[in-house]
Amino acid sequence: MTFFRGHKSAFVADFVNFAKNNALKSVELLAPAKDFQSAVAAVDYGADAVYIGGAKFGARYAAGNSAGEIARVVEYAHRYGVRVHATLNTLIYDDELEAAGRQARELIAAGVDALIVQDMALRRMSLPVELHASTQVCNSTPEGARFLGEAGFARVILERNLSLDEIRAICSATAAEVECFVHGAICVGFSGRCFLSRSMSGRSGNRGACSQPCRLAWDLADGRGRTYIAGKHLLSVRDMNLSHRIGDLLDAGVTSFKIEGRVKKAFYVATVVNAYRQVLDGGDPVQWGSELECISHRPYSTGFFYGDAQQSFEDDIYVQLYDWVAEVVESRPIEATATENDLDLTQGMWQTIVYCRNRFYEGDTLELLSPHCEVTPVLVVGLEEVFPVVDVRDDEGLDNPELKDASASKQNERCFDSSERAVAIANTIPVEVANKAMGAYAFITPMPLHRYDILRAKRRDPSKKN
Repeated sequence: MTFFRGHKSAFVADFVNFAKNNALKSVELLAPAKDFQSAVAAVDYGADAVYIGGAKFGARYAAGNSAGEIARVVEYAHRYGVRVHATLNTLIYDDELEAAGRQARELIAAGVDALIVQDMALRRMSLPVELHASTQVCNSTPEGARFLGEAGFARVILERNLSLDEIRAICSATAAEVECFVHGAICVGFSGRCFLSRSMSGRSGNRGACSQPCRLAWDLADGRGRTYIAGKHLLSVRDMNLSHRIGDLLDAGVTSFKIEGRVKKAFYVATVVNAYRQVLDGGDPVQWGSELECISHRPYSTGFFYGDAQQSFEDDIYVQLYDWVAEVVESRPIEATATENDLDLTQGMWQTIVYCRNRFYEGDTLELLSPHCEVTPVLVVGLEEVFPVVDVRDDEGLDNPELKDASASKQNERCFDSSERAVAIANTIPVEVANKAMGAYAFITPMPLHRYDILRAKRRDPSKKN
C-alpha cells in the first residue's frame, strides 16, 4: 500500500476504498487533526482515520473547528477512504445539553463517521452515528469495557496508564473495538479523574482546559518544614513511543492505534503518521523510528505498557532535530530561454513556490518529506521572494476593503489557495534568506514537488531554532 500514499487520483481513491472494505489492513492508524492542513497531512501520509475537535466540548478547547471546516475535512478524507471522528469528549453541564446536542447533529450533518464522547448524556440522545467512549471515561477494566460495548458504544478508547496485560484482558472481554494510544504525550493521572488543574487554577482538564500543573517542578516536603526533594519534575512522564513494539499490541487484539496530538501542526502529524505507516506496512522500526526524533517531543519511553512509566525528574525538556521551514504550494516548469550561444542551465527544471514557515537560506540543503517519495535532499538555488498579482475585488467586481487591507501573507494565501488556475506573478526579487512567516518564496528544483509537501532543515543547535 505504501506506493499509493499521497495520490490525488480517482483510481487510487477507488483502490483505497476497495482495500479498506476488504479488510486488507488489520489495524487502523488514527491521527490527530488540528485543522484542515493537519488533516490533509494525516490523509496524505497514510492515516486510516483522523480525529478532530468541534467548536466546543472537546478535550482540547483550543482546537475548535466549525461544522463547515469539519465538513471540508470530511470531504477530503472520504475522497481517499479515510474516516473522520469528531470529539465531544468533555463533561457537559445541564444548561449545555441543548447546545451539545445541536453541535453533535451539526457534526453528523457534516458527514463525520463517529463521535468521541465522555458524557453519557450524549449516549441518551439516540444520535444516528457511531459512538466511541473517550479515554476521558477512564476505560481501564474489562468489566467497564464490556459494559460500554453492551450499552451501544462501537469502540472504547483505553486509558493511557494501562499495562500490556491489562490491555489484553480488556480486548478479550468486549465485543467493541478497542482503541489504544501508541504515540505522544501521556498523563501521570487517570484520564477523566484528574482534578489537579481545576483545584490549582480553576481550569478543568475534564473540560478541555488543563493548565498542566503536572509538568511543573515540585518540592516534596512534610508538614514539619522538612524538604526531601526540591525543584524536581516529580509528575512529568516522558512521551510514549511504541513504534518498535506494535506487534505486542496487535497480538493483544487492539483495533486502532492512536497518535496523540490534537493541537499539533501538519509537520508533526506528517512525520509521525509517515513513520508509523511505514512500520505497519513492514518497514524497519529502527529506520523509521529515527524519523520520530525530528519533531518536538519529550524524551521517549514505552509509557506504562511494560511497568512504571519513565519520568524526567531534572527538567520537562523537549528535543527537536529539525525545523519545518517551508510548505510547498506548487511547482511550475521553467520555460526554455536558451539561444545558440547561451545554454540555459534551468531547462527541464522547475520553479517551486513555497510558504515560509521558518527561516532558510540560499544554498541550504533541505530535506523533502513527501508521501510521493523517500526523504530526499533538496538544494535551495535561485531563491526569490514572490509577489503574486493580488485581486482585491469581491464577486461583484468592487473593491473589498478587507482584502485590500489584508497583510501580504494573507493576500499570498488567498491567491495561491483559492485559484483553480495558475496564479499570475507580478514580480520576484532575488534574496539570500526566506524569513517572512507565510511569505511566498520560490527556488529552482530538478523535479516537481507536490502541494502540501514539507521541507525541513536540520537544526544547527537542537536546543535552538535556526
